Amino acid sequence: MAYSFRSLATNRGFLLALLTLGISLWLYWDGLAEAVLRWELQQEYSHGYLIPLVSLFILWEKRFEIIADYRGFSWWGLPIIVVALLVLLVGEISALYMLIHYSFILLLFGLSLALLGSATRHTWVPILLLGFAVPLPYFIEVILTAKLQLISSQLGVEIIRLCRIPVFLSGNIIDLGNYKLQVVEACSGLRYLFPLMSLGFIGAYLYQASAWKRVVLFVSTVPITIIMNSFRIAVTGILVDNYGTEMAEGFLHDFEGWLIFMACGLLLVCEILLMESLTSKRRILEAFAVPVQITAQELADLKPINLKVSTPLLITIPLLLITLVGLSSIKGREESVILNNTALIGYPTQLGEWSGVHDSIDDLVAEKLGFTDYVMLNYQNTEHQPINFYVAYYASQRKGMSPHSPKVCIPGGGWEIADFRRTTVDQMPVNRALIRKGTQDQIVYYWFEERGVPVANEYLKKWKLFKDALFLNRTDGSLVRVTTPVLSNETMAEADKRAQTFIRISRNQLSQLLPSQSLEGTK
Repeated sequence: MAYSFRSLATNRGFLLALLTLGISLWLYWDGLAEAVLRWELQQEYSHGYLIPLVSLFILWEKRFEIIADYRGFSWWGLPIIVVALLVLLVGEISALYMLIHYSFILLLFGLSLALLGSATRHTWVPILLLGFAVPLPYFIEVILTAKLQLISSQLGVEIIRLCRIPVFLSGNIIDLGNYKLQVVEACSGLRYLFPLMSLGFIGAYLYQASAWKRVVLFVSTVPITIIMNSFRIAVTGILVDNYGTEMAEGFLHDFEGWLIFMACGLLLVCEILLMESLTSKRRILEAFAVPVQITAQELADLKPINLKVSTPLLITIPLLLITLVGLSSIKGREESVILNNTALIGYPTQLGEWSGVHDSIDDLVAEKLGFTDYVMLNYQNTEHQPINFYVAYYASQRKGMSPHSPKVCIPGGGWEIADFRRTTVDQMPVNRALIRKGTQDQIVYYWFEERGVPVANEYLKKWKLFKDALFLNRTDGSLVRVTTPVLSNETMAEADKRAQTFIRISRNQLSQLLPSQSLEGTK
């Protein structure tokens, strides 16, 4: 006789659980909508649509085990729910969406404990799986992208050289002589890494094998992604060398991407076949199933579940409603300072002996950087010594968009960071980098203007951003960068002195355009 769930329709404990889940979804709606928006806009997270469906499938397959092990609610769920709501409040105030998303996953775990108690041991994995649908903060994504770009470019070039094709690598630019290819952000491998890690986690969970095999299967997704992405770059380079740049564009390029991802999945299957051939010698289909530990007899004897009215859930509902009211007032706040997005265009082109000419950033790069406004000027003094001055202003960093550290971006242009240290100019903290490409040396100074306060340490910057969002309702900020070459007829100390002198002059002018600590900046 088939098991019936009809009794749940009138079960007060089940109806209470549905009500609690409904209020929770209402509470987290804006944060979840942001996640879905990034699934839609960023191919790296397009697999996010499937993750909740897989979680629901696993829960459905585990339904009889949950029923068999149900003994009542657990009070341990309530403190976890309280912590989740506190994290949500912090996430909403600071607009760190990652906190909101992980808070929702933590809340689901707390609700599971508050409803099912010890039977949560059957629900924690599908709840944890939802973490693979959470988009990373932009600043972490930028760092990962830059690292993977460099690694993939280097490995790809080595593969091209194995094919006896002359090639030169400068940062992320592959020079084939007649053609040059740039390994852009889209080719970093993140579009393979996140979906493949999700697939690897699901596969490891369904793989009915010892723990070491599951760990190997999941961990191997990272090197597989890097190697296969490097192989794709190498194949693209070889095709371009033989047939022209159209091989790196349009449908063919995108189709290569799909082929490589399918090849990554096939490598995971081959990995399982290899492990099985060396150990249990099972066929691959026999090794995969949702782990269900209930016998046919236990299933036949299973009685309809009678969910008890959970006291922790009764307490949770008013907590959710209070949080909902609190968030409504928080979301009504507007950023305290918004700089007119044409203000930086007024930055002077004449600074004492320095005469500047405006420069521009490519539209695609500007879109990726996500700033509100920027200015880039190439200055020369009376001795024709050059300095590049760049400021990127962000009126709000609430949606994760923030200045990209030059330390992350510099290697992508083919420059090597030969020396890096934190120092001061007139007691103002700055970062100083000596970068090198062949025989060319440049000195780069940069710092962050965070609501009128100069900050060099990037971790301190993140903390100050969080604190000011919480207490001042401000997240505006800027990156300021000053770059000068070390000329052949001068010493490094002379180039340093030139850059530091320019910093003193330029910051006085800049402080009149950017919002200050006391809110007296330009609005």
